[in-house]
Amino acid sequence: MPVNIPDLLPAKSLLEAENVFVMGESRAVTQDIRPLRILILNLMPLKIKTETHLLRVLSNTPLQVEVELLFTSTHTPKNTPKEHLISFYKTFEEVKDRHYDGFIITGAPVELLDFEQVTYWKELSEIMEWSKTNVTSTLHICWGAQAGLYYHYGIPKHELSSKLFGVFEHYVNDPTEPLVRGFDDVFWAPHSRYTEVRRSDIEKVDDLILLSDSVHAGPYLMLSKDRSQVFVTGHPEYDKFTLDEEYQRDQKKGLKTPLPENYYLNDDPGEKALVRWRSHAQLMYSNWLNYYVYQSTPYEWS
Repeated sequence: MPVNIPDLLPAKSLLEAENVFVMGESRAVTQDIRPLRILILNLMPLKIKTETHLLRVLSNTPLQVEVELLFTSTHTPKNTPKEHLISFYKTFEEVKDRHYDGFIITGAPVELLDFEQVTYWKELSEIMEWSKTNVTSTLHICWGAQAGLYYHYGIPKHELSSKLFGVFEHYVNDPTEPLVRGFDDVFWAPHSRYTEVRRSDIEKVDDLILLSDSVHAGPYLMLSKDRSQVFVTGHPEYDKFTLDEEYQRDQKKGLKTPLPENYYLNDDPGEKALVRWRSHAQLMYSNWLNYYVYQSTPYEWS
């Protein structure tokens, strides 16, 4: 089954061009099936790109997935057309009385700010509290993972001496956990961030399982023991060109961003990028949808 998205969402035509199976809402309503309802809180500035990244990895499942998009009302996005937000996004006020099978909180380029300094932190805190009763499983990505670990467990983030940027090897600590079912013992994942969470802080929290980490990138996958909260410190949803676009953007701004590691052929930005993470990204999202959402959510919320 495909991911079910609005007929006019730009991601639909982009994914169809890649031969990704998506279904417009006009066709989906004719099928007698109860789809998984997934809410995405998109905090990234380039929202249309992020929509495409996430819908791509959510599409590789036999389950029908119905996606709704959410943005914070306490922050006005500057890089997404207002018409796009009006057409495809909802505010928390519009969804707070609903229940969702799964929820994704994206990253955001605010990691060098203290959490309480982020303009929408109060609203995000309210949303994360709401997720504990209205969502079966919540998946937090990059800064969203740091924000979730801080809100739910008081785990701080720490500034790095330089940007962690590139594609890094990771290790599976417990191959029997369904989220990493089918993973190789060593796999690759992209990171792009200036801050980190530390293993020593995570290990102090009895409710957290450190499922995967990296020598270079630190803790990668963490779970609450009831699997209702999942934290991913990297960006497995990134497409082939995302790190290159970030690197070229930073260069034009005059930033001293390092070359993304393990990304360009021969470490040459003039050469092609090597995708080392795609299969494990697809597998992780499919496992999350199947084992932590579909297998756990009630057929009807009461």
